[in-house]
Amino acid sequence: MQNGAGSRAREARRRGDEVLKRGEFAKYEALGNDYAIVELARLGFKLTRARVRALCDRHAGIGADGILGLARSRRADFAMRVWNPDGSEAERSGNGLRMFARFLRDFGYTRKREIAIETRGGIARAELVLRGRQIARVRVAMGRASFQSRDIPMSGPAREAVGEYLGIGPRGLRFTAVSIGNPHCVVFVPKPSTADLLEYGPQIERHPAFPKRINLQLASVTSRRSIEALVWERGVGATRASGSSACAVAAAAVRNGLVDGRVSVRMPGGSLAIEVAEDFEILMTGPATPVYSGRLL
Repeated sequence: MQNGAGSRAREARRRGDEVLKRGEFAKYEALGNDYAIVELARLGFKLTRARVRALCDRHAGIGADGILGLARSRRADFAMRVWNPDGSEAERSGNGLRMFARFLRDFGYTRKREIAIETRGGIARAELVLRGRQIARVRVAMGRASFQSRDIPMSGPAREAVGEYLGIGPRGLRFTAVSIGNPHCVVFVPKPSTADLLEYGPQIERHPAFPKRINLQLASVTSRRSIEALVWERGVGATRASGSSACAVAAAAVRNGLVDGRVSVRMPGGSLAIEVAEDFEILMTGPATPVYSGRLL
């Protein structure tokens, strides 16, 4: 947190608001994608790869698709760090941003409805959409999608990575690569198959074409306003939903002329509303729900 945000958090603690205390965490979910959220300065220990893996373990730990860490920012209201369950650190998470924004309001870190959040993948701006006094949805300005190979990144010469060929499977795959602050490989298919996702996901995630690994989406356009998608997340595996993946799928579909600028992306965990502007600025709207809070022993 920057100085002003840090002062607000200290003031909230003096008022007795529900900010996290030493060693505590909050669990949130969005479309079945779940994260444990901690305040790094008050956690009591450093998040190493081994500790992240232990915390995310669904038998011996909290059980989560990752850890979100609240940190200080000199450029935004707050900073969010994202760890995958394998212990690696990601640039950002679309679902994570919605959960994090709601958490900040729920736990008294801010009273704002519009919050600037710094991530390793750039600054995102979240808006809490209220129904009465309740938070109904969270809308996040994700920034501009890029199809440039250097932004993914990809091996080979600088180029726009649209409709490229990857030699995987019996006939190979055509894909569009997208950066939404983190890297995505979108493959349009007649019907997304879980069997294909499990086969291609591990191969494409670690393919030499993508030196920093990549997320995979198998997507099918069902109308000019609707897409179905299955998601393989880098460092996670097959997942019920991914906010940044939904943004990548929508951006790739618009770039390939398959859909209009407003589209619903449906994944096994549920749907997200994505708006893609003419300059490929992305706006994502969807739910984020608190589950429980607790203290690490």
